[in-house]
Formats: sequence, structure tokens, C-alpha cells
Amino acid sequence: MTTADSNGAAPLEVEIGALQGGSADLKRYAGRPVLVVNVASKCGLTPQYAGLERLHERYAAQGFTVLGVPCNQFLGQEPGSAEEIAEFCSATYGVTFPMTEKVEVNGAGRHALYDRLVGFADAEGHSGDIRWNFEKFLIGRDGRVAARFSPQTDPEAAEVVAAVEAQLGRP
Repeated sequence: MTTADSNGAAPLEVEIGALQGGSADLKRYAGRPVLVVNVASKCGLTPQYAGLERLHERYAAQGFTVLGVPCNQFLGQEPGSAEEIAEFCSATYGVTFPMTEKVEVNGAGRHALYDRLVGFADAEGHSGDIRWNFEKFLIGRDGRVAARFSPQTDPEAAEVVAAVEAQLGRP
């Protein structure tokens, strides 16, 4: 992908490691919509994992995926090792969507992926720093940020589903 998002960057070209080693290189999702979500295992919003998994399962055959990005920057709510995070997600929520390595989404150590995402505003006009765990960014087939959703927005909310379906070319 060489299409630029609102920041003039191509988020799908950002490299990021996989949760349990190897690469979760975002180039593998070129031409496919991806919902990028910073996740945490010990947060009041953690039950969103179930909705994220259902969304992933519902549209995976059409090329859509959820990409979980563990982050421990919000009150230390993702303290586990890669193995502990993977086990929790699988055993508790049956997560099958891919997960990246644990990264920082704000501050001086912000991962390059989030450098490119945070400039995009949500429907309420919020741009900039990630507010909390489970903030969501929909990357369209063209590699551009198509939508940003607040942490409190349920993954199966009508506006999320409509945005995903629009990227899949469904009316």
C-alpha cells in the first residue's frame, strides 16, 4: 500500500511484531479492511474481546480482520507476558484474531503504527492521544484510516458494523 492516510503516512506499511514472536507485518493486510484495537486483559472494557471476536468471525471470510494491540499504559491493565496474554484471550474469550506484541500507544515511546493513527479524528472530533484501552481504528482496503471509534463504543455497535460493511463493499 502506498495510499496515505490523513497524516500523509501509510499505516499498513508499518512493521510490528506478533504477540508470540515473529512478525505481524501489516503489509499482509494490504487490500483488506482491518480494525486495529489497543487491548488489555484487566480493564473494565475487556469484555469487548467477545464482540471483537464475533465481528472478526462474522466478516473474516470476506477479508476483514481485527488486529489486537496489547498495551499496558493505562493503569497497568495489561501486565502479562506474551504467553499470559495469549492464554487469557484464548481461554476466556476464544480469541482467534491476530495479536501484536505489546506496545506503547502514547508518549515518547509510542509505536510507529500509533504515530500514524492518532492524527485521525473520530465522529466527535477527537484526535491525538489514545484515551483508554479499546480505542478502535478501521483501516480501509485502500490503506487509509476510514474511521476511529472511542474506547466505549461497542465493537458490534451499528456505526462500527456499518463502517466495516462499507469497507467490504456492502450497502
